[in-house]
Amino acid sequence: MQAGKPILYSYFRSSCSWRVRIALALKGIDYETVPVNLVKDGGHQFSEEFQALNPMKQVPALKIDGITISQSLAIIEYLEETRPTPRLLPQDPKKRVFVRMISDLIASGIQPLQNLSVLKQVGQENQLTWAQKTISSGFNALEQILQSTGGKYCVGDEVSMADLCLVPQVANAERFKVDLTPYPTISRINKSLLALEAFQVSHPCRQPDTPPELRA
Repeated sequence: MQAGKPILYSYFRSSCSWRVRIALALKGIDYETVPVNLVKDGGHQFSEEFQALNPMKQVPALKIDGITISQSLAIIEYLEETRPTPRLLPQDPKKRVFVRMISDLIASGIQPLQNLSVLKQVGQENQLTWAQKTISSGFNALEQILQSTGGKYCVGDEVSMADLCLVPQVANAERFKVDLTPYPTISRINKSLLALEAFQVSHPCRQPDTPPELRA
């Protein structure tokens, strides 16, 4: 691998990894991908080698500037502080706090409740119902918030960290067959974002570890 190039430990379908891939694409940061298969052989995230990188045994992890960072929002905030163009956090403090609020709502209040480790605990026969319930509950709140904060995107008309969280979560909702009809604001913003190149090149169907049958 090229010396000095950031290395992203990622899984194609991981929504947390996708958030970081969007940020890297928007900021024009060239990087290497090291795929970590979360399902094969019981999950490669549980290997000793990967645990040394991220003791939480989760993706993403990013090696950059001589350090290794885990947790997607922490990674995005670091990229924002070290490579501030284009900005993903608005200059206005009120808009900035709305971006962080929406990001946390998705990253802490929705996604963890339907991720792989939780679904394993609820049992195969309950997984779809559980995921639909948890995502719908979060989207009920998110739709209401975005009706107030949203412009073209989640907060006004500039792409922000909140949008990086929204698109992967809508993809999860679609994968779990959540009815998105009650969420017109979420759907509208998601559609606008998916038209942007950074959201397309980072898409799960276009990653090095995307299975052939899921490529687009």
